[in-house]
Amino acid sequence: MSDRLPLLTRFDASGECTLASQMRSTTGPRTMTITAVEPIVLRIGEVDTGRADGTQDAFLVRVHTDQGIVGIGEADTSPYVARTIIEMPSSHAIARGLAELLVGQNPLEIDRLWQLMFVGSDHYGRGGAALHTISAIDMALWDIAGKASGRPVCELLGGARVPELPVYASEVMPETAGEVREIARRAVDSGYGALKLGWGPLGRDLDHDEELVRSAREMLGPSRSLMLDGGRAYTVKRALELLRRLEDLGLYWLEEPLEPDDYEGYSRLSDAAAVRIAAGEADSCVGPFRRLVEHGHVDVLQPDIARCGGFTVAREIAQLARRRSVEVVPHCFSTGVLVAASLHFAATLDLPTYSEYSVADSPLVNGLLSKPFQLVDGKLAVPTDPGLGVDLNEQVVERMRVS
Repeated sequence: MSDRLPLLTRFDASGECTLASQMRSTTGPRTMTITAVEPIVLRIGEVDTGRADGTQDAFLVRVHTDQGIVGIGEADTSPYVARTIIEMPSSHAIARGLAELLVGQNPLEIDRLWQLMFVGSDHYGRGGAALHTISAIDMALWDIAGKASGRPVCELLGGARVPELPVYASEVMPETAGEVREIARRAVDSGYGALKLGWGPLGRDLDHDEELVRSAREMLGPSRSLMLDGGRAYTVKRALELLRRLEDLGLYWLEEPLEPDDYEGYSRLSDAAAVRIAAGEADSCVGPFRRLVEHGHVDVLQPDIARCGGFTVAREIAQLARRRSVEVVPHCFSTGVLVAASLHFAATLDLPTYSEYSVADSPLVNGLLSKPFQLVDGKLAVPTDPGLGVDLNEQVVERMRVS
């Protein structure tokens, strides 16, 4: 096998052609073969469909190889749809089941396999759940590459700039000011330097929105950062009015107040607002992020490694952000697998600021890893073991797994 993969032509979700960067094999001439792609659906007992909380179920994938190395990945998507995308029999050349495409392939040829999956899912994909599922597999392939080479993923991505990252506590906005104060109190007591609240009741009534946000700031005090996730609940004018009311609170950013594709609206909002405007968690491939920067004028890009196309696409988003001088903070509201992936990615950025860390009360958030992350002075250490550097708590997986 050549120690350098070919330069690949790829198309983003808009049909825009991009070039996948060349990736040198991490293990020299070693040969390895994918033997199975195992989808895993996890779910708590009762799911509240009225709550925008992605910690009620989860989708993992394990990619098995003939060398005994197993890669772990995650997609933040509908788990049942993702499982079908992996397991389904192929219909024709560009409507393939991803497991059929991958079994027998060399997992170290990551860029080529990304292209293979993207083209193979063209008829039902090019975005949405198909790209989310590709993200999980891509994450698992990078995990394999790290394990095969004895190096953490952040080294394969170019090297970590920092050994640890500040994380902000992230939770769904509750209905009452008292509940907000309790969440903020727990964040302070736990040592977080930043808190983000969003979705929930936001957008229904600006007076109530203001009350909730002020309650958070009062409990956090002036020295901690406060982010607000608008949950796509505002118009441009209402978002600007909310920011006017909250201008004395020093918000770090207002996240996704508009629909993801409203680039003209984001442009009007970003140009008028003094507060950072953040967006991108819903997007896959590079094209939408480019439009958010060039047409939407956003200040912070929020790729989700479990949605955007995995590490392979996240690298290109980081390059875009570097050229356009915008901040990148990965979206991460799911299990510890995605936390690990986000830390690896964020640590390689030129100017890493934060990574997201869900504090939702769910066993999928705090119980899925054999060794949970430990918060120290508001920071999490970037894993240093090979690959993602995390292992699953198999007892929790089996208990919550849905057949």
